[in-house]
Amino acid sequence: MSNDAVLDGYRQSIDNIDAAMIHILAERFRITQAVGAYKAEHGLPPSDPGREERQITRLRKLAEDARLDPEFSEKFLRFVIQEVIRHHERAQAK
Repeated sequence: MSNDAVLDGYRQSIDNIDAAMIHILAERFRITQAVGAYKAEHGLPPSDPGREERQITRLRKLAEDARLDPEFSEKFLRFVIQEVIRHHERAQAK
């Protein structure tokens, strides 16, 4: 805590948003792990490039609408997708 109440208020809001983002990412990865197990069980490939590109296009548009840099949002989403694919590949190797 600083001696600046306004700055402290902004920082508290940022901390709350960061916590929410972590919980949302955790839930997303719980679901994608279930998808990976399902794909492994049914002999499906760990990645779906067509869906991934559709998601990126959709989320770039959402980012633009939200006035968030679409390049940043795409980089973030591609990072998440690569991590999900890595988990799916690991599930297939089991």
